[in-house]
Amino acid sequence: MNRSIVLAAALLSTLAAAGFTAAQAKPVKYKLPEETATFKPGTNREAVMNNCTACHSADYIQTQPRGPKFKKDFWQAEVTKMIKVYGAPIDDADVGKIVEYLTENY
Repeated sequence: MNRSIVLAAALLSTLAAAGFTAAQAKPVKYKLPEETATFKPGTNREAVMNNCTACHSADYIQTQPRGPKFKKDFWQAEVTKMIKVYGAPIDDADVGKIVEYLTENY
């Protein structure tokens, strides 16, 4: 804990010596492009919209690979990766719904 305090103090001292102050920091604004895709109507569409759109647009999901080898196992692995690797806060009850929707519609 003391080491963290020393490191934080050193960082603040370095920034102050460089003449940086929080007042100089300006917010950055991004203009996102308009969405051109929507989620297809289907069973469990709500689960996808409520969970996946926290990070992804419908456009992004539509760019994922398609074809016979990219079905249920592929989508199960993708949803699991989102949860375990990226920390997506998806309820266990929604995982199967999301996989089912994506398998049927993409």
